[in-house]
Amino acid sequence: MKKLLKVNLSSILILGLFAFMPEIYGQQKEIEMRALTESSDLIVVGKVLKTKAEWGVDKKRIYTNVTILVDEFVKGSQGNNYIIVSHPGGEIGEVGELYSDVPSFSKDEELILFIKKDNNSNLIINGGNSGKVSVNKDKLISGKMTVDDKPIDSVVSKIKKMLQK
Repeated sequence: MKKLLKVNLSSILILGLFAFMPEIYGQQKEIEMRALTESSDLIVVGKVLKTKAEWGVDKKRIYTNVTILVDEFVKGSQGNNYIIVSHPGGEIGEVGELYSDVPSFSKDEELILFIKKDNNSNLIINGGNSGKVSVNKDKLISGKMTVDDKPIDSVVSKIKKMLQK
């Protein structure tokens, strides 16, 4: 009888921990977004116009340039309504390079990007995969939502509040 009670108490404790997981995960995402916001030179809301993979100068690595049509500069500005972000990897003919910490992009994809300037003033994604937030259209509410099911307007507002502090 005592063993059964221990198992049940253990199960209850484990279930109790899972009840707090969403809150812990939410706090972690908040800290991550704050760090990305503070360390980014640019934060933009936009849409992918095109991607183009090219060989690096030494012909040993592939780099992809992603042209983004900017709807809104949330942080920083480039003076025009499009930017080009470069990242390692891509495909040229039969040769491809893939990096697990580099996000992928597709034409007409809507997104929020956290961007840094490298030593040569090239624009690069800040924070690897975390530096790209994909946006989807939600047909039920006729609005744009992030992949975390957050309205894009509330995410942008949160970023702007972080910038004010």
